[in-house]
Amino acid sequence: MLNYILRRLLLMIPTLLGIMFVSFVIIQFVPGGPVERMISQLQGHDIDATARFGGGNGGADMATGATSGNNGGSKYLGAQGLDPELIAELEKMYGFDKPAPERFWIMVKNYARFDLGESYYRDASVVDLVLEKMPVSISLGIWSTLIIYLISIPLGIKKAVKDGEAFDIWTSAAVFIGYAIPSFMFAILLIILFAGGRYFDLFPLRGIVSDNWKDMTWWQVALDYAWHMVLPSAAMVISGFAGLTMLTKNSFLDEIGKQYVLTARAKGLPERQILYGHVFRNAMLIVIAGFPSAVLAVFFTGSLLIEVIFSLDGLGLLSFESVMNRDYPVVLGTLYIFSLMGLLMTLIRDVVYVLVDPRIDFEARTV
Repeated sequence: MLNYILRRLLLMIPTLLGIMFVSFVIIQFVPGGPVERMISQLQGHDIDATARFGGGNGGADMATGATSGNNGGSKYLGAQGLDPELIAELEKMYGFDKPAPERFWIMVKNYARFDLGESYYRDASVVDLVLEKMPVSISLGIWSTLIIYLISIPLGIKKAVKDGEAFDIWTSAAVFIGYAIPSFMFAILLIILFAGGRYFDLFPLRGIVSDNWKDMTWWQVALDYAWHMVLPSAAMVISGFAGLTMLTKNSFLDEIGKQYVLTARAKGLPERQILYGHVFRNAMLIVIAGFPSAVLAVFFTGSLLIEVIFSLDGLGLLSFESVMNRDYPVVLGTLYIFSLMGLLMTLIRDVVYVLVDPRIDFEARTV
């Protein structure tokens, strides 16, 4: 198993390089980059933009950029009437004065040291921004994933045992209704019902703790934190548990119909022992296989609208705003972190495979 883990860790290097190369190439063709953005502000006589242009290197060590079209002899839109030396100064400020291959190589070397560069517009390093937003995303991800699995696995097992009976039919209706409701719609409904929207004012609308949390004792902070997490977590759980419930049910139904289960029953083993001593280990493999993607979806992509609705400043919102603002160091930096976490989660999944079913031997297979 150790050799397999080492091989997988080594394989992550070319995988990350491939992801970053494709992302870098795509960004080169995206219009409206930071240079064009600054040109637009300067043409509009934006005093704040001029002051910001005058100081700082804006992440000149970063290695991305986008240009668009030709305009009056310049490769940037809206550059007519500006001194070419000013354009060159802007390119140098954002690090676009170097050829694309050189910028990519600089980025690779910096990322190898986990130096993800500086944000163009936030006056902070990408690492500091990620660490600042991480607690919100971790809070949403951990609680939502934990609740989803605590609900879905027992419910899926029960549905498999009661397949075709009234319990299975009624719970299936509830599951499909939950699946059909987008998490952001359910979040709005929760706000209307329980956050002072129209009926009850039981839960807060924003943040993960109250503004005066520093004046609270540790147990008051814990209760306040749990109080703030109820509605966002519930909104993410409602659409997340449906798929996992049906996956668990179908996996158990598939295993229950196999010959080894019939043999165990013929030997007179108790149904509970058959279900949890034999079927559970095999049926849970497919559930474990989807764990990394489920966690990443909840942590980052699935939490974007929830973060907006409940005013939670997390990684999902950071990534979205960075894309909209063409803040390329943050875009590529967060993508690098997400990709690395995805690869590590996949490796953890394989290790859990072995813990759940020791019959699996990764040493006997190639990566």
